[in-house]
Amino acid sequence: MQGNYVEDEVEQLIQGALLCTLSSPMERPKMLEVVRMLEGDGLAERWEEWQKEEMFRQEFVNIHHQNNDWIIAQVNNLPDSTPNLPPEELSGPR
Repeated sequence: MQGNYVEDEVEQLIQGALLCTLSSPMERPKMLEVVRMLEGDGLAERWEEWQKEEMFRQEFVNIHHQNNDWIIAQVNNLPDSTPNLPPEELSGPR
């Protein structure tokens, strides 16, 4: 293309392509929507909506990982009573 393109149009094309490759088929735009987006109708709104949803997902994942880290830290800080038990008690019924 040797520089013969409009950067905003290329960015919009890439955004539309990314929306078409979302992991969930239900989240992907229908072909009629893709055509409209390519014509300049609705892409900005759809892209902004997806970005908000993606940010929410990332925050949820981060919170989930932080909670798991907290639980693991709490478990690791519990005293271990098994070293004080004789071997026969460790292998007996529970």
